[in-house]
Parts: sequence; C-alpha cells; structure tokens
Amino acid sequence: MPITADEIRLKILAALPDAQVTVEDMTGGGDHYVANVVAAAFRGKELIDQHRMIYAALGAALHGPIHALALHTRTPEDPAP
Repeated sequence: MPITADEIRLKILAALPDAQVTVEDMTGGGDHYVANVVAAAFRGKELIDQHRMIYAALGAALHGPIHALALHTRTPEDPAP
C-alpha cells in the first residue's frame, strides 16, 4: 500500500518536531520521494548522521512502501541550496 508525502512528513515531524519539512512524490506512484528537512537537531552532526535520523523516523516504511528517498538536510544556519 502506498504512503503519502504527508504521512512521510508527519513521521519526520514526530521525530524532529522543530523541523521544517517538505516532501514531494517524484513520480506520482507513491513510492519515490524527495524530502527537504531543515532542523536545529542536525547541528554538529555529519550528513550521514542527519540522514540516519530521518531513516530512524521512517522506520519500516523504508522497507515497504518507500522504494526511493532522496534526502536534502541542513541546519537553519546552513545556506539554502
């Protein structure tokens, strides 16, 4: 069963309540997404650790409904791409 962009956004916000999160379905099929996450919780963390925080928030969804997830993470102080 597909997962919606809003469901992904809510899962990330549950783990990182102060985050600014946008999620877009890249193909319209409900399984390929891109997520942009800006969070103070990322301060002092390497990029891989930031991504691991997102993976932990999404849990089992990464082994089922989400086939591909592109992540863009940064702190509020980092310049926007």
